[in-house]
Amino acid sequence: MINIMLRGLIVYITVIVSVRLMGKRQIGELQPSELVTTFLLSEVASMPLQNKDISLFNCLVLIFMIVGLEVIFSVLAVKSDTFRKLMQGSSALIIKDGKLLQDKMESLRYSIDDLLEGLRLKDVFDISTVKYAYVETNGSLSVVLKEEEQPVTPKDLKLPVSGEPLTCLVISDGKVITKDFELCGMTQEKLSRLLKKANVQSEEVFIMTADRSGKTNIIRKDAKK
Repeated sequence: MINIMLRGLIVYITVIVSVRLMGKRQIGELQPSELVTTFLLSEVASMPLQNKDISLFNCLVLIFMIVGLEVIFSVLAVKSDTFRKLMQGSSALIIKDGKLLQDKMESLRYSIDDLLEGLRLKDVFDISTVKYAYVETNGSLSVVLKEEEQPVTPKDLKLPVSGEPLTCLVISDGKVITKDFELCGMTQEKLSRLLKKANVQSEEVFIMTADRSGKTNIIRKDAKK
């Protein structure tokens, strides 16, 4: 029992380190090679846990080999356009000036349902309003609306704008978060004054946010029954 628990701990730490080495991406943003690497890691990591006769050392070596190949391929993809297209493919234009490029959709095996769902996720419900739409290498859809359909911005109306101050997390579940104090103009002394004014202790706060303009928001923890 202790042996399998130790194996699980080692594999867990190894996979966490491996994923960190691969970089930060959401699952939906993974390139094909990264997705394959993720599947392989999960499969290899489970082998020594399912069968105690399988060498843990060999599995760890295999995990780092897979991650090493992915890192090498990522570097090569940055250096070489040809290699990047070979491993990741390239973006494909499927809508141009409001017209579907049906041949391209067929070659990508991209269905109408996929297209309409991707457009809805971009708050677009009329294909004729789209100037360009690309299917990216990770399967997501990028959309550019026609000029007359694009939302009006303050720049278009020549209106003055002022940047919104950045809101920072100051307290989370009773714990003071100091790493963003400088960004939101917070100090320990200022925090103490704000908590005293609100008649609350930091341990009683579930969430507290603040920005440089002085705006704060304090949400107390629910009373335990």
